[in-house]
Amino acid sequence: MRFPRLLPLLRLPPILFAVIWLAVFLLHAPLLRLPYFWDGAGYYIPAARDLLLTGSLIPHSTVSNAHPPLVMAWLALWWKVVGYAPLVTRTTMLVVAAFSLFGVFRLAERVANTPVAIASTLCTALYPVFFAQSSLAQVDLAAAGLTFWALSAYVEGQAVATVLWFALAASAKETAILAPLALAGWETIGLLTRKSWLRKLWLDRSDSGNQASNSTRVRRIASLFVPALPLALWYAYHYAHTGYVFGNPEFFRYNVAATLSPTRFLLALAMRVWQVLGYLHLWLLTLAMALAMWMLPPLRDPNGERRRIGLPVQMVFYVVVLTYVIAMALIGGAVLARYMLPAVPLVIILSVSTLWRRLSIWSVVVACVAVAFVAAWFWNPPYGFSPEDNLAYRDYVVLHEDGEHFLEARYPMARVLTAWPASDEITRPWLGYITRPMRVVRIENFSLDEMISAADFRSNYEAALIFSTKYEPSPARWDRWQTWTELKSRFFGFHRDLPPAAAVRILGGHVVFSEQRQGQWVAVIEMEHGEMQNAELTMQR
Repeated sequence: MRFPRLLPLLRLPPILFAVIWLAVFLLHAPLLRLPYFWDGAGYYIPAARDLLLTGSLIPHSTVSNAHPPLVMAWLALWWKVVGYAPLVTRTTMLVVAAFSLFGVFRLAERVANTPVAIASTLCTALYPVFFAQSSLAQVDLAAAGLTFWALSAYVEGQAVATVLWFALAASAKETAILAPLALAGWETIGLLTRKSWLRKLWLDRSDSGNQASNSTRVRRIASLFVPALPLALWYAYHYAHTGYVFGNPEFFRYNVAATLSPTRFLLALAMRVWQVLGYLHLWLLTLAMALAMWMLPPLRDPNGERRRIGLPVQMVFYVVVLTYVIAMALIGGAVLARYMLPAVPLVIILSVSTLWRRLSIWSVVVACVAVAFVAAWFWNPPYGFSPEDNLAYRDYVVLHEDGEHFLEARYPMARVLTAWPASDEITRPWLGYITRPMRVVRIENFSLDEMISAADFRSNYEAALIFSTKYEPSPARWDRWQTWTELKSRFFGFHRDLPPAAAVRILGGHVVFSEQRQGQWVAVIEMEHGEMQNAELTMQR
């Protein structure tokens, strides 16, 4: 790739940021008015709205999960200035996404060169998980973006900037503290290393090993613990106001206490490795990198052999990626791909740099990978995945909009049996799905056991809003392996949602609305006594 006229402009940060933001905005323009989705609707939007209305950092309209409030404060600020609306929310999050991509560009340019930085930024922006998360009101992408800025400052030796960016990242999401702590551990190992041939693995290693350089290293190690201080202060504040530190007891049990099993850790570890190396067509890039390293020598330019990313910088990337893979396999009830956003762009940078160094048509390969990433926005893989990882989340939102509009129009006074997050969607009009709140009878999900239990108190509701709570490919080849299904049910909360026809046989009544899109579906069931009550209301009118 050659950019003779573009390169000088890209060295101007305001112009580069404006270009990135405009491109991101145009790509997401059709999605900006969608109502809020899943965890955004269930936690982050209510928490930010509470901050806007009451000034409280601790949410009261939802149970606090103890996530640091930086992103919620960012949303509340722009709602205060511009107004509360999904368009404002999503546009505000796109600013965060553009800033994160700017961080990817800056990091890749510092450790490699401008062509690699442009290609890496493009691939990151188009990677389905990053793309989908860019306009969602969640905190993982913000924490990842601030981590990229921190890593850029770290490899440049800017100690104060490193501390600042890592502190902000941890204030966006608590798991962002993993990166500075991992680097502190890596630096400590380097400080204790005595063999001179190993010193080339660390940044700023001197061959003399004198006391002054050791003191500098000690100070650098100590500075990497400083970003934990704002996080610790937040937890102290949270404990003083709620009586618990790491979120409510159920949140802590689901994400920490219930995950500490060797078998679950190994399964989750395999899933995390897949997410950073192969998930949603990422394997095309990493496989191309591996083949280039194995089969091709470095290319030579007029100035000599093309340079690789320095080994000490590579080790920094490997340490961060490995830390996230292990830590996110150990904790986190849901093995969500967005938790790996701080790691995946580092893999992309390493892969693109390797292709640039060894393959003459590297730009063609990168273009093919970019096309594959865009295809993965629309094409759902042949295995279960979270709808928030590509445009399946749009299908979910449109389905729920249609089903809940029908429900509100036909049964405005009904008590509705449903599960989260639809239970929030139809009781909180400010989430964008309905115009006035409805009464809800909530169950956990639409599995066989839950539906049989709901049938025992069917007189408590007049209608049921049921939907697919997870994406399941058809046919579900992996789930034919009974052992795998049992392991998923035991360790990852897997269940099968009953389809509308089966639900009707258990609950009674009949389906009055149904719709499906690419493996997801929604349906409204009218109960028999609900039909009678609806007729009585019609006669009274």
